[in-house]
Amino acid sequence: MRSRRIYGWGESVVYHCVTRTVNGEMLFGGSEKEMMRRMLRRIAEFSGVEVLTYAVMSNHVHVLVRVHEAAKAVSDAELIRRFRLLYPKPTEYQMMTIQVLEQALRENSERGQQMREQLKARMGNVSEFMKTLKQRFSIWFNRTRGRFGTLWCERFKSSVIHDCPEVLQVVGAYIELNPVRAGLVEDPKDYRFCGYAEALAGDAVMRAGVCSLVGEACAKNALATYRMVIFGKGAVPKRLGEGWVIPEASFDQVMQEQGQLPLAILLRQRIRFLTDGAVIGSSQFVKSYITAWSQRIGDRRRRKPTSCDEAVLSELHSFRNTRKSENP
Repeated sequence: MRSRRIYGWGESVVYHCVTRTVNGEMLFGGSEKEMMRRMLRRIAEFSGVEVLTYAVMSNHVHVLVRVHEAAKAVSDAELIRRFRLLYPKPTEYQMMTIQVLEQALRENSERGQQMREQLKARMGNVSEFMKTLKQRFSIWFNRTRGRFGTLWCERFKSSVIHDCPEVLQVVGAYIELNPVRAGLVEDPKDYRFCGYAEALAGDAVMRAGVCSLVGEACAKNALATYRMVIFGKGAVPKRLGEGWVIPEASFDQVMQEQGQLPLAILLRQRIRFLTDGAVIGSSQFVKSYITAWSQRIGDRRRRKPTSCDEAVLSELHSFRNTRKSENP
C-alpha cells in the first residue's frame, strides 16, 4: 500500500510508518542504524512530530509517531530554531542561510511570507516527516558509501492507529520485537536501535513514549507494564540443549488456551494486519474513518471494519481487508 493521507479529525493522529530498502537488501550495519536513529530524532523535532517508539533494522525501519494538529501553529522564533536544528549551515540542497530567513520573516515581505508558509507546511505532517527522513538518509548513505541511485524500494507504508493504550501498546510491542523475530537478540532491551532499549537506558524522549503507549505517567511503572506486554508473564524463551522452548508450552496450557497463541508469542510472528491495515483500532474508530473517507471521495460502497483473524487480537479492526488484495 502506498502512503496516503487518511482524512480524520481530532487534535492528534498516530501513524505506524514502515519503509524498506530497494529489493529488501540488507544494507544497514551498526553505523548506518545509528545514523538513522540520530536523523529520526532530529527530524522529528524539526517537524514537531512525537516519536512513540521505533525499530531500525538491516533493511527496513518502523516508526510509531503521534502528529499533533497544534504542530502547525508555530511562531517565527520556533520556525527559526527548528530551521537551525536541521540546517545549521547552507548545503547544496538548502542554500538559504539562517540569517536570510530571520531577516525575511522579520520584515514580513512577500518572500518572507512564502518562506513561512513553506516551512509551516512541513510541520505536523507525517508525509513531510518521512520524506525528509528518507531523503536525508539516502544522501548521507550514498555519499559515504560511494553509491548512487535509489535506496528505498517505494514510498513508505502508513497505518492510522487508534490513540488509546490498549491499541498503542500492542502495535508498539510488535515494533520492538522486530529484532527478536529476526533472530538478532532474545530481548529487545539488548537491541540498541529501538525505542524500548533507549527508554531503558534512560532516554527522556523514549521514556515519555513508553508512558504514552501504556497510559502510565510514572516511567518506572510504564516500563514494567510495557515489558509485560512485550513478553507476557513467563513467556521468555529459554535454551534447552540445542532447541528453543517456551517453559509453559505444555499440553495442559495448550488445552487451556484452546489452541490460541498468547499475545506475547503472537507478537513475535509477522502480522500483516498491523502493517497493512491502513487504519487500526476499535470497530467504532475504524468506522469513523471509513465514513469520512467515503464522503470525501464519493464512494457509495458499504464498507465495514475488518476484524483481525487472530482471536487474541480480535478486538482490533482495520480499514483495509488484508485477506484480500483489493485496495480500499
